[in-house]
Amino acid sequence: QVQLVESGGGLVQPGGSLRLSCTASGSNFRFDVMGWYRQAPGKQRELVATMTSRYVTDSAESVKGRFTISRDISKNTVYLQMNSLEPEDTAVYYCNAVRTWGPVEKTYRADYWGQGTQVTVSS
Repeated sequence: QVQLVESGGGLVQPGGSLRLSCTASGSNFRFDVMGWYRQAPGKQRELVATMTSRYVTDSAESVKGRFTISRDISKNTVYLQMNSLEPEDTAVYYCNAVRTWGPVEKTYRADYWGQGTQVTVSS
């Protein structure tokens, strides 16, 4: 049973920094993609940043230049360094891990999610 455990959320003032961590346990395979999504009250869950097993990244325009994603593939761990935080960054942040397998003609995919960690940016 794969489990994703997040840590590092909390309350921070505008302009401050936080570092989120997420470690996957219960797997004997490497995830193709690991990353972070967030959901603010009354809004849909949205992409924050992802990184593939080849270290290719994707991120939302709103966090470019402020957030940095990194991975320790050997530890099945992904990090999100968040700098220059703004009140608009307030949300529950969810860790996501994706595994794909099978031939090119029919690829299977499994998504795993963490429980979420609250990030609140407020003075």
